[in-house]
Amino acid sequence: MSDDDEITLGRIETEVALLMRFGEATRRATGTAEHRVLDRAAYVILRHLDTAGPQNVSALAARLNLDGSTVTRQVSALQRDGLIVRAPDPTDGRGTVISPTPAGLQRMAAVQNARTRLYGDMLADWSAEDRTSLATLLGRLNQALVSRSRPR
Repeated sequence: MSDDDEITLGRIETEVALLMRFGEATRRATGTAEHRVLDRAAYVILRHLDTAGPQNVSALAARLNLDGSTVTRQVSALQRDGLIVRAPDPTDGRGTVISPTPAGLQRMAAVQNARTRLYGDMLADWSAEDRTSLATLLGRLNQALVSRSRPR
């Protein structure tokens, strides 16, 4: 690895650490209640269920790169709050699949809309090309993180 590569990778490491810190601080500091109607784990689960459709806990855990017991606890909390429902798994009579309720989708959409507005405001002076590049590069980074953390 060249010195330039090492410097660049050091910058990336620092920027990712700052992104996580500032992202969370921005979420907490934002004045609108919409940002706080779901915690981060609930939001991610509901977003995935909205996109991918009903899932069992194992599929959710694999997709979110979490332990099954962690997802089970999070799903139980969502069920207690009326944000998801469980139904028998049509492919495995012993299991269940999780689906968002209308209330869950409504809360998820409120958070999504609030975050979209927030990022729209923060990136208003960026060109459309820069915003598209950022979205593409963040997607690639997330995919690299998922690929790296999967068991080999």
